[in-house]
Amino acid sequence: MRRSAAAVASALLGAGLVGLTPATASAACPTGWGSLPRTAPSVRNAEIVDVRTGRHACFDRFVVDVAGRGDGWFVRYVDQVRFDGSGEVVPLRGGAKLEVVVVEPIVPTDAIFLPNGELADVSGYRTFRHVAWAGSFEGQTTFGLGVRARLPFRVHALDGPGTGSRVVVDVAHRW
Repeated sequence: MRRSAAAVASALLGAGLVGLTPATASAACPTGWGSLPRTAPSVRNAEIVDVRTGRHACFDRFVVDVAGRGDGWFVRYVDQVRFDGSGEVVPLRGGAKLEVVVVEPIVPTDAIFLPNGELADVSGYRTFRHVAWAGSFEGQTTFGLGVRARLPFRVHALDGPGTGSRVVVDVAHRW
């Protein structure tokens, strides 16, 4: 005996089997970020105190911790990231280079560097290949992100911890 598609769907719906989706479907990765430059104005009333990275299901994250309200940035893909002041090229691993400028000075410290001189260990990350220091000059601080390829990214500021804030750069794992 041959059943119609409508009859099968009706039987499945009655059994409660239609409408179930895998858990991964509800955690779909965001799209539409794009890869064009991002910028936000700043009042320069804070100092950078740390940098860190994180891995998420859909993107890799670079975080700049700021003591105060860190609200200004310039983030863009470039052919080469250059050291502030000298203009020397910052060597970065990866197929694309993302320049991250936070419009705040950094608190002078060597504590943010790993023993090898890098800012973060990104081995095992899907998108990040290298996180490098590019200097701090005239009230702005530059970082270089070596990424696997020119991928979509977003930039935003988050409050906390405490009275501080964070400038966050998320780079997607794929288009």
